[in-house]
Amino acid sequence: MLMSRSRPKVTSCWLGSVPYRRAWDLQRSLVESVRAGATGDTLLLLEHPHVYTLGRKGTADHVLWDEAERSRRGVELLWSDRGGDATYHGPGQLVGYPILDLARQELDLLVYLRMLEQSLIDYLAALGIASGPVPGLTGVWVGDAKVAAIGVKSNGGVVSHGFALNLTTDLDYFGGIVPCGLPDKEATSVERLTGRRIGTEEAARAYAAHFITRFGVELEWKAALPEPVGTPPR
Repeated sequence: MLMSRSRPKVTSCWLGSVPYRRAWDLQRSLVESVRAGATGDTLLLLEHPHVYTLGRKGTADHVLWDEAERSRRGVELLWSDRGGDATYHGPGQLVGYPILDLARQELDLLVYLRMLEQSLIDYLAALGIASGPVPGLTGVWVGDAKVAAIGVKSNGGVVSHGFALNLTTDLDYFGGIVPCGLPDKEATSVERLTGRRIGTEEAARAYAAHFITRFGVELEWKAALPEPVGTPPR
């Protein structure tokens, strides 16, 4: 008799609005814990206050608003260890940070990235939005406009960082950077595409069903996660 393979379990948590640094510290703590075999895989779902981040391919000239303008608009600026270039996070944007051991999930990094893209494409399709990848570029696109950015990091085979999906995001804030280092591309949002205003937590829980299907996992929801213990060096 053949035994069916049990689905890997992933802990999922809706964190609400979390400052970028705090979420970054939590990710690093979880990565170290997963690498040590102390905890299993986790999917963090949240949103950030206004912040610009520059990834490993970022350059300072891709930040167009000066310090005074960023201060006036309440936008923090941080360098991040994720892949990619300049991006914006803010209210009305669903951010997902899967902390996954790729070997445990039987994935390589390229396949993981394609599956993460596809989980977002699946969610958008459920909203009636036809989206897809663009050859040679990351993220999820509707025509020439990016609706979801993706930037990840792999540390000893454990991935962190993830995606940012524009729901009701104030797209004017993308004017303060060169998004993803692509001056000829623009950002869009679910609200701009459909006129619908979907709450971030509502979207997080609906998106999770597509993450389950695409990755073949079982999600175990928790109300909260413990605060990170210590701060690993950046």
